[in-house]
Amino acid sequence: MKYGELIIEKKEYDFLKQIMSLAKYYKDTSYKASIHKLNEELKSANVVSNAKMPADVIRLNSFVSIKTAYSVERTYQIVTPDKGDLRKNRISVLAPMGLALFGYAKGDNITWTFPLGESHIHIQEVKQIESGLMNMNYDKQHSGTPQ
Repeated sequence: MKYGELIIEKKEYDFLKQIMSLAKYYKDTSYKASIHKLNEELKSANVVSNAKMPADVIRLNSFVSIKTAYSVERTYQIVTPDKGDLRKNRISVLAPMGLALFGYAKGDNITWTFPLGESHIHIQEVKQIESGLMNMNYDKQHSGTPQ
């Protein structure tokens, strides 16, 4: 692990904890196992401000290029559950792959249990676009409130 621990931005951490608490109602055992594993990892995660987030750490809206043990190479975007669409290579942060990647960095190697069994993943590249959660701090000028 590049940084020795998961690194997660504070607002994304709070958001993830909230949606994970709702996911306990999932019936799929692989989802439950992935959520449980990430929940355990979050207990020791380094939660930081947006300004202190390393650019190569996977977070919401990140584009991540991975290589599997079977030499399959793919690029996905990690998104909120409502925007997940595998046909467009957008993976929900609550999908087993999204849960596996979140908080890890470029160069990390991960072993995770997926619906088809355990898999090894190498993170080749991480690219960021501005997260929608980072736009939640509006001042009066942008709130639509008359001045």
